[in-house]
Amino acid sequence: MAGGSSGRSVVARALDVLTALDGHPDGLPLAELARRSGLPLSTAHRLAGDLVAHQVLERLPDRRYVVGRRLWRLGLLARVQVELREAALPFMQDLYEATRENVHLAVRDDTAALYLERIHGHGSVPVVSRAGGRLPLHATGVGKVLLAHAPQDVVARVVTALERCTPYTITEPGRLLRELAEARRRGHARTAQEMTLGSCSAAVPVRTADGAVVAALGLVVATHRDPERHVTALRVAAGGISRVLARP
Repeated sequence: MAGGSSGRSVVARALDVLTALDGHPDGLPLAELARRSGLPLSTAHRLAGDLVAHQVLERLPDRRYVVGRRLWRLGLLARVQVELREAALPFMQDLYEATRENVHLAVRDDTAALYLERIHGHGSVPVVSRAGGRLPLHATGVGKVLLAHAPQDVVARVVTALERCTPYTITEPGRLLRELAEARRRGHARTAQEMTLGSCSAAVPVRTADGAVVAALGLVVATHRDPERHVTALRVAAGGISRVLARP
């Protein structure tokens, strides 16, 4: 078995290590991890060390290896993405039919907005977002909603590293913090050419049954069209998604 790892990629061998932990939530010592993954002890030790450094694995005080925080977070995010997308698509389609504008659904992935779905048509203003893509929280409507309801440590990291995407991007921490407070107060956020010249946006939160913000639903329109006239429709759609998510 040990020789079976020869010539295989580092990714494949790292997956062998992770697969070895399947069915062992309490973890495995290094020797057992190596045996179950079919890798030489030295290779398993090196790969496990790299995975610990990236928080994919965690090494306990008794030297057992268990699944790390990053892998749990990615797994949870993947499940949330599937549930959200399935719940949201009918409402997003209705919203597009009513407005003929770009409709976005996004979740927060650390300090970025991760776009789960986008619906657009030939008449929609061109945008840089795509399903599966990530854009800055501070420069997008959905991102501002997510940032307005993010933990303080996330907000602190974002406001200390504000990048300019267009001449209109907000890069002053104080001004952005005021906008986030206003977004929480009025229940929606907006942008004006902050991510892409010629477009502006409005977005609202999607909440769970206990009120936690789990996603953001937004519209992106051309600058000569006011996105805030669609805020009521956005809220109705977001409320529908929340009701579907709350079903047992």
